[in-house]
Amino acid sequence: MKGVLKSEIILGIDPGFGRIGFALVKEQGQDFKVQEYGCLETPQNTSQYHRLLLIFEKVKGLIKKNKPDVVAMEEIFFGRNVTTAFQVGKAHGVVQLASTQSNIPVVYYTPAHIKISVTGYGHADKTQIQKMVKSILHLREIPKPDDAADALAIALTHSFRRNSNFKLDARR
Repeated sequence: MKGVLKSEIILGIDPGFGRIGFALVKEQGQDFKVQEYGCLETPQNTSQYHRLLLIFEKVKGLIKKNKPDVVAMEEIFFGRNVTTAFQVGKAHGVVQLASTQSNIPVVYYTPAHIKISVTGYGHADKTQIQKMVKSILHLREIPKPDDAADALAIALTHSFRRNSNFKLDARR
């Protein structure tokens, strides 16, 4: 049927260095099925190089096990803590490498686009986003931890963007 997109498995990633939120969401039209969500963690007492290797291996494992069609990630946000931003940037690159090696395209969304996609408001707070994720995905409770809820929101953002013909205005 013309205009109907095939179903897609989206791997949403909320990048981090110590903890990476992930969510696997299968979407078909306007229906969603949450396959899995959670966090990948790296131990603080190991070198940054070993932690990056662990991130790479864990993401590759998720990709191999679930065979997503696309990886959707939050763009890096440079706040006040530059050191943290650089660490997250390294993790971001490792996730992109794992995806690219697996021939999985990677798309990026800004925090404002994620907020407006999920809540309709570009300045929504975490609680508003989490409540909408719970409602849209028909979950019994708000997903925890926050990184996993963010990964679900990122996956939803990709689905909404892919299924729409309009551009989001994150200034709303």
